[in-house]
Amino acid sequence: MSSVEKTIVLPSGSDAADEVPGIVCLMGATASGKTDLAVALVEQANCEIISVDSALIYRGMDIGTAKPDAETLARAPHRLIDIRDPSEAYSAAEFRRDVLQQIAEIQAAGRTPLLVGGTMLYFKALLEGLAELPPSDPVVREKLLLDAQRQGLESLHRRLAAVDPVSAQRIHPNDPQRLQRALEVYEVSGYTLTELWERQRRDARLPFKTLQLSVELRDRAVLHARIAERFEQMLELGFEAEVRALYERGDLHPDLPSIRCVGYRQMWEYLAGDVSRDRMIERSIVATRQLAKRQLTWLRSWPELHRVDPQERNFIGNVLKLLGEHII
Repeated sequence: MSSVEKTIVLPSGSDAADEVPGIVCLMGATASGKTDLAVALVEQANCEIISVDSALIYRGMDIGTAKPDAETLARAPHRLIDIRDPSEAYSAAEFRRDVLQQIAEIQAAGRTPLLVGGTMLYFKALLEGLAELPPSDPVVREKLLLDAQRQGLESLHRRLAAVDPVSAQRIHPNDPQRLQRALEVYEVSGYTLTELWERQRRDARLPFKTLQLSVELRDRAVLHARIAERFEQMLELGFEAEVRALYERGDLHPDLPSIRCVGYRQMWEYLAGDVSRDRMIERSIVATRQLAKRQLTWLRSWPELHRVDPQERNFIGNVLKLLGEHII
């Protein structure tokens, strides 16, 4: 046990057997430094990593996803990576099922599950559950489509606001698909989307404490520089050859979730002859910046979040202190 580990102890008079088990959710934008922190926590705080990344699940997609290399995986094994072929899909519901099993195994072994990644939908599915909505009803759907044509979307939005003001506030009047689906759910089930989500949140309440951390560089220019530098490193490591091997398989196409991953989609377009190499590089870096922006937007309104900056002094020590206060 390291000297840092020895400082993380249960409060005086507590009994470890009586403690509610905990998990750590380590989020953040791409290229923010989550993996480096996660490895340090594995080595210094008896954690075990579960990947929360919708790209790392794919076998043969290593360089473009910034998958940890063999040396890193030897130091800090990751669960839920390399579990799907690029031709296969993987839903948030499947992730929730799998991650709960992995959490149980890690806790049974006396370690702390450390969930690391930037796929916010997966984190949301774990922490809040997924609403089980009724299947689409063709008759009701057709009636709503006719109502939209005759009366306009604004009329449907007012109808939704009358029964489910929370959903109406969230759904734009010019979003026909989500608007009609919300009304369809109500007409088919008699429950609003808001009611179904609240019921699901109650049922999905997790039986352990959760420390939610976000690795965030306060200087956005530093993050952008890291993104550009990392993509150049990917090219040097053979990213083009990696995607070419996928391209030449013959059973993959750009509409698959795997090929829609940032970087892979742009490299695919280059290999297909649709863009120049310089344009591919530019588009890849811009798309990665846009991904980081979306991730940070999610995190801006994330509840119960502790933000940590990897450029701060004693960064690792501050995070270990948070673990000691909230989880361990």
